[in-house]
Amino acid sequence: MVGLLEGNVAIVTGAGRGLGRSHALLLADEGAHVVVNDLGTGLDGQGSQTLPAESVVAEIRARGGAASASHDDVASWTGAETLIRHAVAQHGRLDVLVNNAGILRDRMAFNMNEEDWDAVVRVHLKGHFAPSRFACAYWRERHKEGSPIRGRIINTSSEAGVIGNAGQANYSAAKGGILALTVVLAREMERYGVTVNCIAPRAVTRMTEHIFQGFGEDAMAELDPASVSALVAYLASREADHVTGQAFIAYGRTLQLLKGWHTVAEIDHPAGWTPAAVRERIGDLFGAASSRPGPLG
Repeated sequence: MVGLLEGNVAIVTGAGRGLGRSHALLLADEGAHVVVNDLGTGLDGQGSQTLPAESVVAEIRARGGAASASHDDVASWTGAETLIRHAVAQHGRLDVLVNNAGILRDRMAFNMNEEDWDAVVRVHLKGHFAPSRFACAYWRERHKEGSPIRGRIINTSSEAGVIGNAGQANYSAAKGGILALTVVLAREMERYGVTVNCIAPRAVTRMTEHIFQGFGEDAMAELDPASVSALVAYLASREADHVTGQAFIAYGRTLQLLKGWHTVAEIDHPAGWTPAAVRERIGDLFGAASSRPGPLG
């Protein structure tokens, strides 16, 4: 039986562990040649080792698939360009880019330092944009040459980027930026045959296991990364030609479609707004709704 991605070449960043590893294995099982990109850092982005990426490559090859390892820093302009060139040089082309790399440095805003902010925003937001930038340039050049293009970018956001999570100002801001970036890239690249979508996953990985442990073993088993990877494989396939600029929450047996900020109420003042008028009328905007942020999820 031919897999969904037979003959495709896919890059998965942050693919040495967790969700990225799950994505890489399934894409390979579906026939893709996979570039397994991972710096092998700790959760906070410190250190590096080659073993995580090399181990996943070995797993893919042991299952009969094709893969190569990349240790390029995707948040570096040079590293991102090298990664895209690696895929083309090693596997002949590029069809799919799954941006998944990320780190955590959680702090309340009043305790966060500049390095914590810069590191997380760099790895998540710039680490999504930089590979996308060079992948888009590659596909655009091929399109100009007359080659048929069916490119795919799949970004990784979070529900924290939709609602905001206390203690994660850096992470939430970066993930919110990734949602907006997804829409922009989808608009820019549609004419070239490239779709761009985004997932907000719930899955038990080394990054999240401390959060989900309190939910019990059944809940932990439900949040298997493989459930999220199934959506990634579909979005990477030609079956998803009609889906672009969309964001999904994915976990367990559930898929949800996300939509961004939108107007939910409106008031006007015939004489124009003054601070006093705003004070008098602001309640009309909220009605029975709370004027405070709701709980995450």
